[in-house]
Amino acid sequence: MTPVLIGSPPSRSATPIPWTTVAWVSALLLVCYASVLFRLAQGWFDNPDMGHGFFVPVIAAYIAWRTWPVVSAKPAKPNWWGLAIVIWAAVQLYLATLGAELFLARTSFVVSLIGIVLLLGGVEYLKAFSFPLFLLFFMVPIPAVIYNALTFPLQLRASEAAEWAISFLGIPIIREGNVLELASQKLNVVEACSGIRSLLTLTFVALVYGYFAEKRVWIRVALFFATIPIAIIANAGRVTLTGVLSEVNPELAEGAIHEAQGMVIFLVAIVILVALHQGLTRTANFIERRKLAHIG
Repeated sequence: MTPVLIGSPPSRSATPIPWTTVAWVSALLLVCYASVLFRLAQGWFDNPDMGHGFFVPVIAAYIAWRTWPVVSAKPAKPNWWGLAIVIWAAVQLYLATLGAELFLARTSFVVSLIGIVLLLGGVEYLKAFSFPLFLLFFMVPIPAVIYNALTFPLQLRASEAAEWAISFLGIPIIREGNVLELASQKLNVVEACSGIRSLLTLTFVALVYGYFAEKRVWIRVALFFATIPIAIIANAGRVTLTGVLSEVNPELAEGAIHEAQGMVIFLVAIVILVALHQGLTRTANFIERRKLAHIG
């Protein structure tokens, strides 16, 4: 007869991590998505808006690796709802393949990963790895319908802000939609100058920066949503700078110099993001100190 200790905690339904199963599932996943992942990586080379795509899986893997020591101390509790998610991802991939829909095919890979983590590790594992899994969606280009719906309003906002700034500097300018007409030439604020490129990358940078530099969730959320006005302001500054330089020398509005301006403006956007974080942090600390002093 096995003795039972009174007051001992009930046994937990948990199993060790099946590493052999993990290896087999990972290999099958790579085989199923080999062509999808290859075309995705190829798109990072061809699409200027997705230059950050190369860094997304690397940073997500690093964050998962940092999380692993804490997660590994918890017992794995396989959850069969994960299998349902994997099946959903498989159906999504099948339908996307039939309809030649790249976005659904690519996101189904991330959905499969979510299902596998839930199936083999359980809810606790999925919660622990939720952030790096969410980051993986940023390696997938947004659908063309959404892209086109975003770019034109951003082009207009950048054009309007640049018109105001150039006029403020005393340079004659006329705007018609997204076309800026100066004395020397016309500047067309095209899709590449809409700010969508910096917005996509900046949102990813804001998420990663907030994860490593801030513990308060509300500040992380604020930094994420702040990327929209920051990207608009930064891109408007780029258009303004292009307009001013074109008055000095029209050749400065194109070519390598114009591309270099974009890199500089993006760095300025990151500086603004960091400055905003510092301001929010100091404000939060000040409010917390006031509360403590009032309680005391």
